[in-house]
Amino acid sequence: MNSDFPRILTLLRKEQGISQKKAAADLGISQALLSHYEKGIRECGLDFIVRTADYYGVSCDYLLGKTPHRQGEKLHVPETEEEDTHDGLPNVSRKIISNSLHIVFGILKKINSKSLTKEITLYLSGAVYNAFRMLYTANPKNPSALFETKDGLSEALTDGRMQLARAKSRVMLLGEKVSDDDEAVKKDDLPQLSGEMLSAEYPDWAPSLFALIENTENEHKEN
Repeated sequence: MNSDFPRILTLLRKEQGISQKKAAADLGISQALLSHYEKGIRECGLDFIVRTADYYGVSCDYLLGKTPHRQGEKLHVPETEEEDTHDGLPNVSRKIISNSLHIVFGILKKINSKSLTKEITLYLSGAVYNAFRMLYTANPKNPSALFETKDGLSEALTDGRMQLARAKSRVMLLGEKVSDDDEAVKKDDLPQLSGEMLSAEYPDWAPSLFALIENTENEHKEN
């Protein structure tokens, strides 16, 4: 059994406020055995996985940590009007990022703070700028006139502005003002978010965001 199963099994039970004794009785096993499953001491059979997925209303893939989406939907990326001419992997990656950004800006729209939107936009723009400039300048034959900031300074300046934008965003989200010109975000303006809410409100884009989160956290584990 993979290491995700015990964690998710425990998380689902605690999320629903069910005692280990009750969950074990409902699932037809002893509390001691369920405790072993939740701690990763014992491995369960396929029948228990299916029974548990039905009990908590999730997919087997989610229970096993194979998908970040509780209902196990596969990644769906709406087709664009333009014909795909890219290789599969770069195209899917592009759509994952693009679709995820729809949700980020959808949440910013709900919060309705110009100052916060400005800082988040600066942060994201800096990442795109750095990526593009790195690709562009890799070929010395490309004309350097496209950029005014010197190569030795651009990345440091952009990274610094990104860190400042992130710090300002965090301060505003804590309900504080960065300066007299900025707005503090009120706690009442912060939307309540969950996987289920995102799936319901952004059905076409949420799977992409879940895939981005899963890919990023897998990278964290590897590093």
